[in-house]
Amino acid sequence: MIQIVRAKKANPNRHDAPAYESSGRNVEQKRDEQLLAEHLEGRPGAFDELVERYSRELFGFLCRFAGNAAAAEDIIQDTFVQVHLAAHTFDPARSFKPWLYTIAANKARDYLRSRSRRQEYSLDAQIDEDGPSAAQNLEDDAASQEEEFDASEQRALVQRIVNEMPEHFRMILTLGYFQQLPYAEIATILDIPVGTVKSRLHAAVNHFAKLYKSRVAT
Repeated sequence: MIQIVRAKKANPNRHDAPAYESSGRNVEQKRDEQLLAEHLEGRPGAFDELVERYSRELFGFLCRFAGNAAAAEDIIQDTFVQVHLAAHTFDPARSFKPWLYTIAANKARDYLRSRSRRQEYSLDAQIDEDGPSAAQNLEDDAASQEEEFDASEQRALVQRIVNEMPEHFRMILTLGYFQQLPYAEIATILDIPVGTVKSRLHAAVNHFAKLYKSRVAT
């Protein structure tokens, strides 16, 4: 049975990553794929190193996509459980990070679908090859209006708008803009061509900009 590193209690009104506990070990940095292989071989602590390495990064991604810090922590737990269960299926010739993000994205989608079903029941009874440069448009558009909001209001407004976007736009905007993943990694995570990543991200940025301007104008 694996034991996931537990996070200290997070402030639900912030999207800062919780302070995940550190093992305190000063170990030589190893490749993700090597750590996963060592975990499969039974080396104690190998899996914990992967969890510690990616928990904060995943928390930021999942907070943006799911729109809920508590849900993000739960999805992180589910993600690493799935990584443990599916570790034997990982192709060591591939990169670990896109594989991890694919699992996290699928778990996040499951959460959103489950939440949507619960809401329906209640009513009845996301150009430079090194990174998504198109996202710069989003930052430029937002900067001109930033003085009208303090930092917390700005973050809350951005998150509300992201939550309102269709799932395919929300996902690619989160991966491309907030996580700043390269196009190639996003393509692997979403299983779509790099060209589709670029066009979809461009459309997502434009969609966000329209929603943002409409909120600020009111």
